[in-house]
Amino acid sequence: MSEPTASRRTKIIATIGPASESEGLIKDLAVAGMDVARINMSHGDLDLGIQRYRRVRAVEAALGRPIGILVDLPGPKVRTGPMPEGGMPVADEQLLRLVPGNEAATDGAIFVDHAGLLADLHPGDRVTFGDGGVMAEVTDRGPDALVARVTHGGLLQGRPGVHIPSERLRLATPTDRDLRLLDAFVDEGVDMVALSFVRSAHDIRRVGTEPHPRGPLVVAKIETRAAVENLDGIIEASGAVMVARGDLGSEMPLEELPHLQKRILERCITLRRPAITATQMLESMVHAPTPTRAETSDIANAVFDGSSAVMLSGETAIGHDPANAVATMARIAHRADQEFDYDSWPSRVQRISGELRQSIDDIVTNGMTDAAWRAASETGATAIICITRTGFTVRSIARYRPKAKILGFSTDVRTLRQLTLSWGATPYELTGGFTPDTQIARAVELARHHGEIRSGDLVAVLSGSTSYPGQATDSLRLVRI
Repeated sequence: MSEPTASRRTKIIATIGPASESEGLIKDLAVAGMDVARINMSHGDLDLGIQRYRRVRAVEAALGRPIGILVDLPGPKVRTGPMPEGGMPVADEQLLRLVPGNEAATDGAIFVDHAGLLADLHPGDRVTFGDGGVMAEVTDRGPDALVARVTHGGLLQGRPGVHIPSERLRLATPTDRDLRLLDAFVDEGVDMVALSFVRSAHDIRRVGTEPHPRGPLVVAKIETRAAVENLDGIIEASGAVMVARGDLGSEMPLEELPHLQKRILERCITLRRPAITATQMLESMVHAPTPTRAETSDIANAVFDGSSAVMLSGETAIGHDPANAVATMARIAHRADQEFDYDSWPSRVQRISGELRQSIDDIVTNGMTDAAWRAASETGATAIICITRTGFTVRSIARYRPKAKILGFSTDVRTLRQLTLSWGATPYELTGGFTPDTQIARAVELARHHGEIRSGDLVAVLSGSTSYPGQATDSLRLVRI
């Protein structure tokens, strides 16, 4: 069950979980179209997360191509205590007692693992469980519990999240536990880390890792009202952004969510950051063999909005057929890529770029990548070859969404793994020490060897020169193969 990964431009993130954690199943996900493996540390302990991480690395070595690994830190996520095996159904109008603690739920009482529960939720507040499948309204507050009336019933399973308005949640991001988990995965060489419940650029800076690619690429999850209000600062401080629609949909009016998704994606991509659309993309495929028509349209619209990557969560972590979910998403994304509005997208990028402050290095790189996009478009170039140390050149050209394939060559293995998140980019390793001229010749040779280009093709080559005093892409060549 494979698909033409190289011809699909929108990347796929798949979450590794109980249904997909063996090396054989991880390989199935990669063959089906997974570009990045997500390890969600909201579930399971550190030892389990490290085991899953190492299995992905083993599959990567066996397949001989980069697979990015994204470790999603839990953040100040509030969860219930465990639900009974098979789940606990709750009905409309049912009254629930919400009790601080981590004990197993009983009839009429749900324990919530948050010591500040009684202070942070008030009568009249809406409480959502999971990604909004069950909703309730707080009606009363007693000395040891809240009383909530169920407004939308359903089945509670596992340890679902409990949404508390972010402006009330008196927990720092990242948490102490996040930082301990981060240290362990940095020692393993992790490629990317996702930070939950970001509220400002200060939260990103508190991560404290080396800038990528020496350290992991930091993905800011936009899921709070404060994050929307501080969007540009967060984007500039981060390496990528995730539109986490579950909690964001609880914080903001639902009718605003599609418009927020478009705005976040546009601004993120214009600032050369990969942008991920996540949550409930193929939710029905946790149990069903095919998606709903609405889910199919949702994925296609996320591609049309410019998403660098789309993400699967429970579909691959606990679903009945994880590889089928990835293959289904790959087919939908690949078909949507073909209908993407490549002609009008660059003008939207240029319009937003004009509003932004830029360093001289940014201005140089933006000018060169703009020229590369125009040259490739006007000459019908087959590919844009980017020789990059940090991945900056690839992310800069990718924001224009060129029709030509993007080939990212680097001597840094972590850069290559981070490029698995970048729209349209196929990463290849440059081995050995080279001068800029020999790097270009070697990159062209490797592109031919891998069947990306052939004799007679015209390609654009973007690189930096040793003569430029800063860190910028300052060289563009058109090469006839």
